[in-house]
Amino acid sequence: MNIAIVGLGLIGGSMAIDLKARGFASHIVGVDNSKLNSATALNIGLVDEICTLEEAMTKVELVIVAVPVSAAAKVVTQVLDLSNDNQVVIDTCSTKEKICLSLKNHQYRNRYVATHPMAGTEYSGPWAAKSGLYDSKVVVICDSEDSGPKAVDLVKKMYDTLCMRVVLMNSANHDVHTAYISHISHVCSFALALTVLDKEKDEKHIFDLASSGFDTTVRLAKSSVDMWLPIIEQNKDNILTVLDTYMEKLQAFRTSIQNGDSDTTRKLISEANTIRRVIK
Repeated sequence: MNIAIVGLGLIGGSMAIDLKARGFASHIVGVDNSKLNSATALNIGLVDEICTLEEAMTKVELVIVAVPVSAAAKVVTQVLDLSNDNQVVIDTCSTKEKICLSLKNHQYRNRYVATHPMAGTEYSGPWAAKSGLYDSKVVVICDSEDSGPKAVDLVKKMYDTLCMRVVLMNSANHDVHTAYISHISHVCSFALALTVLDKEKDEKHIFDLASSGFDTTVRLAKSSVDMWLPIIEQNKDNILTVLDTYMEKLQAFRTSIQNGDSDTTRKLISEANTIRRVIK
């Protein structure tokens, strides 16, 4: 199969590596507005050629749109406008409701499958692409009833090649859940990084003492602003709801610590420990 990847960063580039290596794709066409990303992706072998979107649409059966959420709806619309009955289009965005709503009445909506592969790192760009990024992770397919059955089957086959477990969900519920298990993690990591950076101005040795636990907690603070600002803006209502609850929990810890209330602090930590049921 010939496929096109629009957006040659971590997500699209990592897909390119494994879809080619595992035999799903025989030829990969890259499309990217950045000349640097395009040249890098070609030079390191992520793609076989670089084309314009219009050129790519004459050569492929599957199009993977892996651009920031702020541009995704526009790009997917452009791709669908150029598509034919034998082509399938997917996106990989972390927010789904707005893009699904914007495309709901498109005449070729059945050719589009809304997906969110739940994988990534704090790094970006084609040089961050890596094999195995998606192995054993979950991919969410949203509003599948609006997609053609053959399109959904092809996309499931693609994600099976990437060793991902498929979950079906409506786009509104998806955005609520990702606010809780993904988006809040990034916001909190950004905030913690800012807190420590403020302290670091006065105490230069604080990073010398930082352990792997600190590194793990603030790792996400290195994530690209160009990727995460649009996500936060598009999912702000859900994120604000989660932040309100998170700040209530922080206040509960602050109050118990301030009052020397060891019993309450112990209870809060013990309740938090039950996350072990979900995360091993």
